[in-house]
Amino acid sequence: MPAEWEPHAATWLAWPHNRSDWPGKFQPIPWVYAEIVRHLSRNERVEIIVGNNLVEENARKVLQTAGASLEKVRFHRWATDRVWTRDYGPIFVREQTAEDRIAATVWRFNAWAKYSDWQNDATVATRIACQLRVPEVRPSLNAAEGPRQIVLEGGSIDVNGQGTLLTTEECLLSSVQQRNPGVGREQLEKLFSEYLGIKKVIWLGRGIVGDDTHGHVDDIARFVAPDTVVAAVELNSSDPNYAPLQQNRQRLKSSTDQRGQRLQVVDLPMPGPVSFRGRRLPASYANFYIADNLVLVPTFNDKNDRLALNILSDLFPDRGVVGIYCGDLIWGFGAIHCLTQQQPAAAQTNKA
Repeated sequence: MPAEWEPHAATWLAWPHNRSDWPGKFQPIPWVYAEIVRHLSRNERVEIIVGNNLVEENARKVLQTAGASLEKVRFHRWATDRVWTRDYGPIFVREQTAEDRIAATVWRFNAWAKYSDWQNDATVATRIACQLRVPEVRPSLNAAEGPRQIVLEGGSIDVNGQGTLLTTEECLLSSVQQRNPGVGREQLEKLFSEYLGIKKVIWLGRGIVGDDTHGHVDDIARFVAPDTVVAAVELNSSDPNYAPLQQNRQRLKSSTDQRGQRLQVVDLPMPGPVSFRGRRLPASYANFYIADNLVLVPTFNDKNDRLALNILSDLFPDRGVVGIYCGDLIWGFGAIHCLTQQQPAAAQTNKA
């Protein structure tokens, strides 16, 4: 599985349409998307999933008004339940062949073992693989009843492109929102090795308060280079995020990569608490997206916005680091990384 900072052929996302994901606050959401697409379309192709002609027409109008480069945007009229393509889109891998082809691993999706409406989203990864004409691989385990397809969301893992993977025990091993009942740590590590080329798995503990996914790693720790990871830290010791983030940071500091080398761990501050209608939301600067020549970072009109942007600018000196206000978007319990999925550049898919 390539690292996110490796060259892209495109970024995939789905245009927002499900108003129940942002109850009482849907109106600004398409404009947040437009700002994201405006920046992405200056650097790479953007593939946008829309449910029908009307949604596409509205999306075109918003994007044109916002100044996005529509010549770099392609639309696909497929039904979706929600917009979080990170979790239900394909996880692309490079085949170990002379042609440098990519393949799509299509894991089972069940809406974070929480929601009942996931059937449309569960078809998207296969649709993308067919659109790109790339091999589709469905990771599974042999069970007594036959092959069992495994649930895995893209936001639950992060990789350095060299064979090391980050994930959390809360998401993949907990009995709460249990993705794969009866499947343990060793079985998952074997699957990661077989299907994603992973040689070393680093298990962190818990995610942040308000995380609807129950522990996705892309809110707490992210690779920014093969040997470097940023770790979200909460400086307020009375905040409920303080202890679990400190524990995760210590695990990272004591971990090694696929070569047995210690990781460089860079602290990334958390924003102050973001709440709406009395609910704490999963606001985190770690939910950034690395695009070609660009890093998009969620911001929250918080004093730590500038600190986070400066830290990431130092880590990505050759890319523009741009803040996108996500104070409204986060009411849907996701931010920029959650709604994007990178398609790695490779000879075959560049012609798709």
